Amino acid sequence: MRKLFLCMSAIAMVGYLTSCGGGQKTNDAPADNAAATTTTAQGTPEYKLLDLPTVNLTDFSKDANGWITIFDGKTFKGWRGYNKTTVPSKWTIEDGCIKFNGSGTGEAQDENGGDLIFASKLKNFEFEFEWKVAKSSNSGVFFYIQEVEGQPAYISAPEYQVLDNENHPDARLGKDGNRMSASLYDMIPAKPQNAKPFGEWNKGKIMVYKGTVVHYQNDEPVVEYHLWTQQWKEMLDNSKFSKDKWPLAYELLLNVGGPNKEGFVGFQDHSDDVWFRNIKVKVLD
Repeated sequence: MRKLFLCMSAIAMVGYLTSCGGGQKTNDAPADNAAATTTTAQGTPEYKLLDLPTVNLTDFSKDANGWITIFDGKTFKGWRGYNKTTVPSKWTIEDGCIKFNGSGTGEAQDENGGDLIFASKLKNFEFEFEWKVAKSSNSGVFFYIQEVEGQPAYISAPEYQVLDNENHPDARLGKDGNRMSASLYDMIPAKPQNAKPFGEWNKGKIMVYKGTVVHYQNDEPVVEYHLWTQQWKEMLDNSKFSKDKWPLAYELLLNVGGPNKEGFVGFQDHSDDVWFRNIKVKVLD
């Protein structure tokens, strides 16, 4: 694997918090991806990582079992947008939940939206959350996000799918249900598929420990995989993120987490109504 040219942008730390920004999941790699990505003479994709404000987990409350509450139900303390420094206006707080207010325009980009991240990099951890969707809604939860200038969050981050399985067409795309809720998007289907219908709350969890990842849905383990292995490479080779379909995504996901094997967690703007609550993290040694 040839090393990619990394250019770090030094951007001043602005106060304690908030920012946001976008990138939405599409059913295929963007048609203009080649134009958005420069290449060397040898064809190796180049990219620029942003250095935006972060927060310290020690500034958040921890319970006796080590769980750190990272959303207080009232403010966006600790949260900002992907590739941004403010929380976009389409992300709001409603009845103690983080809500994305969808436009119903599908994949259309919107400067008032974009993906939302918790601005502390995590390495080995458990991430718990509850989610619900409106009818026909689509969203996702990312981890190990790297902030890549001009690129969507999912170009570098595995995705725990959030979906109305009964009404959104993505549930019937992909292979063997690997785009249904709690699946590793476009790679591994969640089994058993135990999601509750739209309008009802589901409990999700992602456990990441030294490359082993487990997705949970409603307190059941439904997906397991292992980063940085031959299995991981083969899954990428057979997905929409393959080297032939999307070279930059392939390079970033093959080496997910970057050299330090860490990154941000976050929620996806897919232009649909979605709610998240009871959001907490436990750091694993």
